[in-house]
Amino acid sequence: MYMKAEPDEAWEKLGASRADPPGKASSGQRRKTYVAALEQAEQMFRAAAVVGPATRPLQVFYGLSQAGRAIAAAAVDLKSEDWRLEGHGIKASGYDKPFADIEIRTDPATSRGSFVRLSQLLESPVWGKTDPVRLEDVWDMLPVNLKYPLTGRDRHPALHMDELSMHDDPDSGMQASVCDIPDWAIHDGSTETLSAFFARYPGLDRNREYDRGHLDPDGPPSFTRYRNGGGEIEVSWPPLQGHAPSGDGPSHMRRLTCGHGPARYFVPSLSQEGRAPHFLMAWWSVVYTLSMLARYEPATWAGLISVDTSPHAVPIESVLSAPSALSPASSSAPSKRSRTDAADDEPIRRRQYAHRQK
Repeated sequence: MYMKAEPDEAWEKLGASRADPPGKASSGQRRKTYVAALEQAEQMFRAAAVVGPATRPLQVFYGLSQAGRAIAAAAVDLKSEDWRLEGHGIKASGYDKPFADIEIRTDPATSRGSFVRLSQLLESPVWGKTDPVRLEDVWDMLPVNLKYPLTGRDRHPALHMDELSMHDDPDSGMQASVCDIPDWAIHDGSTETLSAFFARYPGLDRNREYDRGHLDPDGPPSFTRYRNGGGEIEVSWPPLQGHAPSGDGPSHMRRLTCGHGPARYFVPSLSQEGRAPHFLMAWWSVVYTLSMLARYEPATWAGLISVDTSPHAVPIESVLSAPSALSPASSSAPSKRSRTDAADDEPIRRRQYAHRQK
C-alpha cells in the first residue's frame, strides 16, 4: 500500500499490522512468516540507513526481499503453497560491460521465484532469459534518477502527471500536463518524434491528443520548455466513441498512471508493445543488480562508488538513500488519492520539482 508517511512512520504503521495481519496472513504459517519477514525487513532497511554505499545495497535488497515474502504471505490471490517463494527469480550478468549495459533477466512466468511471483501479484511483466533488459532501462524508470542519466543515450524516464493541472473538458475529455519530457523528444518539435516517444508509454500511446497551440490546431506539438532542459505538454484524452464524458475522469487517469510517493507517473514499457513495470519491481531490478555487484564484484563496486573517480558514484548513493529504497511502503502499490490530497502535497511538489523553471 502507499503510505503518506516518512520511513519511520511507515514502519510504525507496518509494525502495527503485525498484531492483526492482513489478507491470508491472519493465521497459521502464513501469519508467522508475515510477522517474521516484516521484522527482518525493517531491521535490514534500518541497518541500510546507517551504513555507507560499500554495503548498503546488500541490506536494501535483502530488506526488500523479506518485505516481498511478507507481501506474498498476505496475498489473497496466492492459494495453497503458492505463497512460498523460492529463490530470487531474477539474475544479472555482464559485469564486464559498462555499468549502464549490465543485463538483467528474469525466470520464466512459471517460476516460484520472488521477483516472478510478486510481479504476477502486481500485474507487472517478466521478460525471461532470451531478451535481457539493460540496467539503464529500469534505472531511468525511477523518479529519483530523473537528474542522473547513466549515458547520453535517448531516455524514457517516468513522466510526472501534474494532478493539479488535471481537469475534465466536456468536449476534449480529461486534460493534464505531462511533465519531464526529455530534450531529444522535444528538440525537432515534430509530431512524429513525440508520437514515437509516447508509443513506449501505456496511457500515452493511443486515444490521446496534445496541445498544438492556438494558431494551428493541426500544427506541431506546443511544448513548455524548462530552463534547465526538458519540458512538458498538455495532453487530452477524448471520450471514447459511444461513451459520454463522465465525472470518472480522475479515476480513469489514476488507472493510466502509477503512484510513487505523493505523485503519479506514466511509466514506459520495457518493449514497444509491452506492459509497464510496477514501480516496486523497477526498484527491485535496480537494487538487486547493485547488490550483486557489491557482493560478487567488490573491486568493481568499489570503483563505481568512488566519488573521486566515478561519474556514477553520486547517482548510486542517491538511489540507495532515497526514502523509497529504505521503506517498501512508499513504492509498493499505486496510490488512491483525491485532488484534495494532491493539493495537500503542494509544498512537497515545489521542492521535488524545483528544476522545472519555465
